[in-house]
Amino acid sequence: MAQPLKRILMVEDEPDIRAVALLALERVGGFEVRMCENGFEALEVAPEYLPDLFLLDVMMPGLDGVSTLQKLRLLEGCATIPAIFMTAKVQRHEVEGYLALGAIGVIPKPFNPMGLAGDIRDLWNHSSVVGETR
Repeated sequence: MAQPLKRILMVEDEPDIRAVALLALERVGGFEVRMCENGFEALEVAPEYLPDLFLLDVMMPGLDGVSTLQKLRLLEGCATIPAIFMTAKVQRHEVEGYLALGAIGVIPKPFNPMGLAGDIRDLWNHSSVVGETR
């Protein structure tokens, strides 16, 4: 059985999406959430925060979600933290690419705020990666 999911580091450049997701994840999901506006901020925060899960927007200026995850994997303590991508780019080949990078799942945008915490929990609970690495 996978360990319970408690701490999420979310990286999202859009303020409105951050606000809605924060409410959905904290109030509805009961998670502890640390928000980052971009990949560079996530690289600074992650080693100190050490979340259970990275929740990453794919399309961000400067450092996109894919590049952010690749750089996070190089940081001490972050190599095996599971990741989920949130994106509007959900064609089959795109999703397969995210999963090939080691993501445990993809949540399509726009997302249902009331279902976001449940969607994340489902991906967490059904991931064999979580049970093996954390």
